[in-house]
Amino acid sequence: MRTILLKFAGPLQSWGTASHFESRHTDLYPSKSAVIGMIAAALGYRRSEDEKIRRLNQLHFAVRADQEGKITEDYQTAHQYKYKPDPVLERTYVTHRYYLEDAVFLAAVGHEDDQWMAKIEKALRYPYFQLYLGRRSCPVTADCLFDVTDQDVISALKQAPWQAAGWYKRMHQGPIYLYADAELLPNGKRSFRRDQVVSLAERGRKYALRQESSALVQVENDSRPEHDVFASI
Repeated sequence: MRTILLKFAGPLQSWGTASHFESRHTDLYPSKSAVIGMIAAALGYRRSEDEKIRRLNQLHFAVRADQEGKITEDYQTAHQYKYKPDPVLERTYVTHRYYLEDAVFLAAVGHEDDQWMAKIEKALRYPYFQLYLGRRSCPVTADCLFDVTDQDVISALKQAPWQAAGWYKRMHQGPIYLYADAELLPNGKRSFRRDQVVSLAERGRKYALRQESSALVQVENDSRPEHDVFASI
């Protein structure tokens, strides 16, 4: 088993799985379909190459919510001319876009085919297309490719250092959530999520339901307490 760890951090990110048109919502943590899309972009796959992209569904997937962000809304307007046959008419097009602010996630993808994983690792180091955290306005950070290990995805995430900011660690001492393909966490709480890629074609995107499990995992808190200037008085 070879596992690649990806760190998703930045001012804003968005992981929508069930929104269209004017309102674009975000889930509270990255979807498997978004990470598959990111890997497909790194490999240089075109949206129409369904068979190549669907093969990526075979990757074992898990994600750890190291720092839960807060949802923020971006209210946007755009002018759309010639909305009707009369060229004089003008329409203001309003959209509501939602993002996660100040969130940090550690995602893991793995497979038993080491050669395939080596190819994916190389592509993530030197991506063919630019990679984004869900939207084009949210590019990945320089430390996106966090680590590569021979552990399975669950073990890799359980042992990886906590990536939250110091202030967040001081405020949240307890365990954090881990979400994974259901078979990887057989004793976890199960639910369905529509993020199994069927097609990423521009005019025919299609996703199937995927069963996932969630569990709380304990991570080592290496943050130092704030200096108390009155302690020595």
